[in-house]
Order: sequence, then C-alpha cells, then structure tokens
Amino acid sequence: MSLKLHTRQLVGSLLLLLLLFLSTGRVAHQGDGERFSALIKKVRVNGVELHYLDKGSGIPVVLIHGGLGDYREWNPQIERISSHYRVIAYSRRYNYPNNNAEIPDHSATVEARDLAALLDALKLERVHIVGYSYGPLTALFFATEHPKRVRSLTMAEPPILGWLSEISGGQTELDKFMQTMWRPAGEGFRRDDPEAALRITCDYFSGIGSYDQLPTGFRQPLMDNIREWKALTTSRDAFPMLSRDAVVGLKLPILLITGEKTLAPLRMINDALNHLLPNAKQVTIPGATHDMWLENPERCGQATINFLTKH
Repeated sequence: MSLKLHTRQLVGSLLLLLLLFLSTGRVAHQGDGERFSALIKKVRVNGVELHYLDKGSGIPVVLIHGGLGDYREWNPQIERISSHYRVIAYSRRYNYPNNNAEIPDHSATVEARDLAALLDALKLERVHIVGYSYGPLTALFFATEHPKRVRSLTMAEPPILGWLSEISGGQTELDKFMQTMWRPAGEGFRRDDPEAALRITCDYFSGIGSYDQLPTGFRQPLMDNIREWKALTTSRDAFPMLSRDAVVGLKLPILLITGEKTLAPLRMINDALNHLLPNAKQVTIPGATHDMWLENPERCGQATINFLTKH
C-alpha cells in the first residue's frame, strides 16, 4: 500500500505511525492481523487482564509496544523473530484489547510490575526484551529491579524525561513538550473531550491540523488505545525518575536503536544512555523518526536479530 504524505506531516511521527499501522494491521486485517489473532491469549495478573501473542519456541523474547499502540505494532516482526525464538508480544494494561479498570497516577513502574507478573504467570525466568518508546521505559524499570531476569535489552528511544533537566538544552525541550502537548492533552481528558486531547497530541507530533486531515477510519487505532493515553496524560507521575546509577549498574547486553531524524528530546536522552553505557551497541536508522520500527521495519528487525543471535 503506497502512502504519500505531505512534507509537514513527515516532520512529526504520529501521523506516519497511524498510516503505517493501518496499512499493516487494521485496514489489511485479512493479512497479519487476522493470521495472528488465533495466537492471542489472555491471562489475569497483578489485578489486570493482559492479552498477548505467543508464537515460536526456544529462548523467549518479549516485545513491548509504545504509547497509543498495542501488540499489533509488532506484526511485521513476528515471523522474523519467532523463526528463531519464542515471541511474547503483549498489550500493556490499558491498551487494545484489554479492558481494565483505571487507577490513579499510572506510570512505568506500574507497567514494570505488570511485566514481572506476566513473566511469572508464563513461567519465564529469563527473557530478552525488545521495546519501543514507552515500552523500553517499562523495561528499564523492570531490569533495574530484576536484572537477573533479563538476558538482553533492545531499546528504541525510551522517554526518560526526568533526565532532560540535567542535559544542556534539555529543560527547554521538556518545557515545550509539557506545555504544548502533555498538560493540554491531559486537560482535554479531564473535560471529557478525548478528541480534543488527540488533536493536541497530533498537533505536537505531526503539525497543526494533522488530526483533522485524518479520514475517520484512520482514527480508530488511536481510539482503540485512548484509555492508555488518558491514564498517562492525567497521571501526576507518568515518567517517574529513573536512577542513572541503576542504569549504569545494568551488566547485560544492550542495543540502542534510534532514528536519524528523531525528536530533539529523545535524541538527547539516547545520547545520555549511550554515554552512560559505553559497551552498548547503537544502531541509527537512516532517515527515520521516533517511529523507526514502522517506517523501516526491515532494518530495525534485522538489527535486532543480529544482536539477539550474539547474546
């Protein structure tokens, strides 16, 4: 499916994520989405129900999606990784198709506890973890608490926003993010106006008016995962501070994947991680934004497989 986007829309990442997500999942549901639906299972852990895809055999690899997404983000990677490993791709507690009751002040620490409980339920003692955006933030909190349960970490731009105030120019980027998108989106949800919250989000990531340019059907993936965005943007601590010392103390193989054209605050955080973890392998996806896994699934997937097979 060929999709041509206006240059302004390419500057941001969210709209492109939606279009690519739809082309590989919702619209082409008779393809990977339908084929993998038979593999979806569910389990009740940590007080919530989590849906997950389980395919392949051997050493387990857990895939953790980003914000406003779900397990379907990994459809392009399932065959590639499951041909070598047992793949577990799950939807976090407020993401499609889960329907869990909301709790106040949701955060990555809650998600990390969910992950620990999921691994316990599946009797998985040590796993490789591959995460994108909020996914590797969850993985980092899990790994710093349970380092012996992690064989390796593959992280695509975790938003460790608490570090920005300590980086030159980072506070300015953090203020811009909070004042122009995060807090206004949260206020939209508090007014019971989720569409306003999504419009504000798209304006920040993809340019003013980008949400209104989306055909109605193209908004469905956002609405599928709207409860997660509400839980995060209305939380008082969606991005809890992660100890640098704890990250430095991770003595395990780490791959950092970043997009050549990613957002400035994420580039700053990735550079900080690269500095803290000199032995980590870094791969930059040419021409890609924060959504490198959807823009260039072939290069991201191959880089991940090359890394996993060595560890």
